[in-house]
Amino acid sequence: NCKTYFTSILWKSMKFNPKKISFGRHETFPLRYSWLTKGFQALISNQNIFSSDEATVELGVGKNMVKSIRFWLLACKMVKYSNSKYEPTELGSLIFDAKGGVDPYLEDEVTLWLIHWLISTNPKNATAWFWFFNRFHKPEFMADESSAALIEFANQNNIKSSLTILKGDTGILLRMYSRSTGNTRTSLEEALDSPLSLLGLITQAPGGRNYFSYPEERADLPLCVFGFAVLQLLETLEKKDLPIGDLMYSKTDFPSLGAVFRLTENSLISKLEQLGQIYGDIFAVRETAGIHQVYVLKTTDPLNILKQYYNSEDQLKNAA
Repeated sequence: NCKTYFTSILWKSMKFNPKKISFGRHETFPLRYSWLTKGFQALISNQNIFSSDEATVELGVGKNMVKSIRFWLLACKMVKYSNSKYEPTELGSLIFDAKGGVDPYLEDEVTLWLIHWLISTNPKNATAWFWFFNRFHKPEFMADESSAALIEFANQNNIKSSLTILKGDTGILLRMYSRSTGNTRTSLEEALDSPLSLLGLITQAPGGRNYFSYPEERADLPLCVFGFAVLQLLETLEKKDLPIGDLMYSKTDFPSLGAVFRLTENSLISKLEQLGQIYGDIFAVRETAGIHQVYVLKTTDPLNILKQYYNSEDQLKNAA
């Protein structure tokens, strides 16, 4: 049906295509807490808000920030651009709708993990984020090393972009995700403007020169977001089963859960087993011909797992 078709089109954008990329569209501003809510609800009130002369007044920010808010809404897949206009996605409405949204003010850490997954699997709108979390696997690095690696990635894929823009993307990404281990008070203040820093996926050493992004157990990664990601990836690949190794390490132009969430192999397997326990009608982990695989037992809209979580009480909340 039409709804499933458009949902699938949204997920299809998870595949990296060097001819459909973008850098530097954030206008040098990292994602801020209030922007998704503010931008989404303004779009609901006025579908032409992002081309309107009144945008700066309605959103209460400067022109460059208006463009940045629009970029982040697209990068997070809360808004889509089709038929020459910006429209809310079903996912955006689920979360940010002023009347029925389940977490319009980003008060639930589950939503932050979800937003991280959506940005990191959006190579068309947030190419640097896709690259960093799927292709850059250095656990310890300096800012200049990450910039050089992104530039090399662009060159390898014949992507034309200025060095300044590429360096700007890595700079914004690190600011957006990293928390300093040397000054907790400062990092918490910065976290008010950079919600994704709360996830702990990148840390900054005291002094600020070195960064760390290690695979970890990630006990705080919500099971519903992990399950959503598994379903979304398999739907994109048009498969009902996948070797666990392919979820851990991407060998294609598609993202991998192990990389995006910076998981250890043991943690990935553990979370897949938990999926089978909590959502046993949807997921199963089995060994076939000596290969451990995850199976999707029935066709399920990935959004259903999120809806089930946000509308539930104890068991699923605890699992998150």
